Amino acid sequence: MNGSRGTSVDTPGETEETTDDPARSRYAWRVLSVVCLASLMSGLNNSSLTIALPAIVGSFDAGVFETTWILLAYQLTNVSLMVFFGRLADLFGRRPMYMTGVGLFTAASLLAGFAPSVGLLIACRVVQGIGTAMLITNSAALVTAAFPRRLLGQGLGIYMASFSLAQLLGPTLGGLLATEVGWQWTFWSNVPVGVVCLLWGLRVMERVPRRRQRLRIDLLGNLLVLVGLGTLLLALSQVGTSGWDDPLVLGCLAVFVLAVPAFLLVERRVAEPVVDLRTFRDPVVGIGTLAGFLATVSRFAVVLLMGLYFQAVSGDTPAEAGLKVLPVAVASIIAAPLAGALLRHIAPRTVAVAACAISLVGVTLLLFTISVDTPYPVLIGAVVVLGIGSGAFIPANSTAMLQDVPPDRLGITNAVRLMAQSSGVVISTAVALTLVAAPLPVALRPQLFDGSLSQVSPEALEDLVTGYRWAFGLMAVMSVLCLVASTVGRQVHAISRRAATTATTR
Repeated sequence: MNGSRGTSVDTPGETEETTDDPARSRYAWRVLSVVCLASLMSGLNNSSLTIALPAIVGSFDAGVFETTWILLAYQLTNVSLMVFFGRLADLFGRRPMYMTGVGLFTAASLLAGFAPSVGLLIACRVVQGIGTAMLITNSAALVTAAFPRRLLGQGLGIYMASFSLAQLLGPTLGGLLATEVGWQWTFWSNVPVGVVCLLWGLRVMERVPRRRQRLRIDLLGNLLVLVGLGTLLLALSQVGTSGWDDPLVLGCLAVFVLAVPAFLLVERRVAEPVVDLRTFRDPVVGIGTLAGFLATVSRFAVVLLMGLYFQAVSGDTPAEAGLKVLPVAVASIIAAPLAGALLRHIAPRTVAVAACAISLVGVTLLLFTISVDTPYPVLIGAVVVLGIGSGAFIPANSTAMLQDVPPDRLGITNAVRLMAQSSGVVISTAVALTLVAAPLPVALRPQLFDGSLSQVSPEALEDLVTGYRWAFGLMAVMSVLCLVASTVGRQVHAISRRAATTATTR
């Protein structure tokens, strides 16, 4: 269906199709099927690699630096280009931008499975990151524009559930594919899904008139995000082999330190900034963004770390490790809708504070119980507690941030929230991998990432456990800071509400 009914889908909420027209409702569900397919594809690929990584590393005999960038190249590209492609969609339209993203991701997945070297695999991951950025920045807007208002909540709920399903199935699927048919299929399995999604999307998604407005893209701001985050990640990935006094590490850290104030200065002066700093004038939003960033830094890498632990320490296959971490995703997925139900009766900031406290308990348990011979039920019990807190925090904190934002600031505020969380994903991955490998002798670090450490050097496992304690210790500190930020946010909101009530009654 290539008609042009309705208004442009370029801006969420601007569609005029808010009636109960059956044809329009059918179209909305078809658009949702395209978006969910693409989200499931990209989410499965990313989560499956957390378990399949040792198999990939072993196949290429990759070093620590290359191993880290198999993950970071995708994540850095995604977070750096997310807002850029959102702006670009205003010029070219969301439909062609979205379909291009699906095509790029599918083609990169096909080529990644055939990559003859780790360098080319990383290049394919960069292209996957570009495709994912095109998808993420347009998905919610396409759903919002397609659905009548009365069905929008249901449509967005199903769209978000596709990410949860990917997080649930990804580690187990990645482990099974890597063990039974080869790690290449963690990429090739995306191809048929991507082809179906592309053909179906081209068939059902409407062509709409482009918005006739001047396009303003903050090229310098986007470049500073890429340079700043990129140099920080380069320093973190290099420090494990070269040390903190290495000229490259020091130079990258210096560039990062200079890029941060330069970015803030640029964002204050451009018309369409990557990060609208006016958002932070509302302390409730600013504190909520900070809490979301800290929560992501403190929790995101847990599945990756536990997948490595079960393979490097216990000698599990990727399939066995994938099954062992499955309860984490289950706990998080169950906790999220339960938290949503609680939000009908309990203030979102109260739920967010409680979720932070639960996550802190989980990561603290991991910190004090991790060892070479810790029983699986003890470890997975701690991680499940962490997963419950993490799953409950995201909807609670997001609701707390967005519920009182004026409609004309809602899109900008949500973009800032997503970018903060995406930055937390990148930093969490880089820091966690650096810390767990740091106590190991340099010569043995590749054996951590290919899952063979217990076979090559059983005596080095105690050093590895020390690295895990460093990582979980830092996560505990981040969890404490997240709890403090959430508590302060709750108090600030209460004060502002009392002030508003007093002003109204006068």
